[in-house]
Formats: sequence, C-alpha cells, structure tokens
Amino acid sequence: MFTGIIETLGIVAQLESKGSNLDITVSYGITSELQIDQSVAHNGVCLTVVGISGNDYTVTAIAETLKKTNLGELKVGDTLNLERAMIMGARLDGHIVQGHVDQTGVCTNIKEENGSWVFSFEYDVATGNPTIEKGSITIDGTSLTVVNSGKNTFDVAIIPYTYEHTRFNTYKVGTKVNLEFDVIGKYVAKLMGMR
Repeated sequence: MFTGIIETLGIVAQLESKGSNLDITVSYGITSELQIDQSVAHNGVCLTVVGISGNDYTVTAIAETLKKTNLGELKVGDTLNLERAMIMGARLDGHIVQGHVDQTGVCTNIKEENGSWVFSFEYDVATGNPTIEKGSITIDGTSLTVVNSGKNTFDVAIIPYTYEHTRFNTYKVGTKVNLEFDVIGKYVAKLMGMR
C-alpha cells in the first residue's frame, strides 16, 4: 500500500529485456535504505526490488505490467516518481493507493495559472473507471484531487511544490500517464453495477 505522496525522483540507469519481462535499474539517492523483496512504486506501479548495487537497484516488470502502464516506454535517463510502501500507523497524507495501475491516460492540455498549473487528461471509459468531482486520482503515483470531472476527462490542479518535485514538470500534451482510480470509488461502482 502507498499514499500517493512522491518521496523522490529516480533516474532510469539501465533497461534490459529478459524474454517478455523488463529489468529496470534505477539510480536513487537512498538505495542503501532498500532491501531485496521490498515494494517501491514507480510512476505508481508497485514493483519488487530484486537487486541492489551501490546507488542503483533493479526491479522487474512483467509483460502484463508493460502492456497496461507507461513503463514499457521508458528510456535510459528518464525520471520516475518513486514512493516506498507506507508504514502502518503513520499519517496517510495522500489517499489509499494500491500501486495497481488501472489504465493509462493522455495529457490533453496544460494551462499555467499565475504560479500553479491545471493539467487535463483523457482516458478510455470502456473499463468503467469513474472520476468524481473532488474525488481522488493517482497520476504516475501522485495523489491528486479531481476537478472538472467529465465522462472520459478530468483536470487536476498542480501547486509549485508538486510541479517541481514530481514528473509533472516533464509532461507535454500527448504524454502517456499511469492512472489508478480511487479504490473506494471502484468498489462502490462495482457494487452498484451488480444491483
């Protein structure tokens, strides 16, 4: 489990295909605090640490993960939003995030608003994932509040701190992002659909 509060950015140091899997080696300033078998969210995708070497660690993404997320498009030198698993009993500063990306979306507009930014996104509604006004959404692992919720679109407002300390400062129109919809909202939508 995660909170959607990005801890730091990592840099993709190496990519190695192994069959249909992809080993992703990440340079990260506090790799020394990680252990093999720990969970770390990479752009919102929960992956297990399988190797550690100096300031670098390695995780493996399987074919299903590569198909449903933006990790398959990574290049050496790209930045990743990183968050280690939450500690039980600590503050939940974001919202409950599983690290299980539901689908990808695409950035459709970026509007600067006197020191902050509004980012617009579009996604395929065929999977039935809902957004609601003032509800929670996770974009590349970042816990955010939905504004202007539409049938297949939504906006988020980004403050300067979030812009500077996450991948949001790299987004352009057309950037593919990982989306994890609010877990409580998904359960409610599923149960209502069963009636």
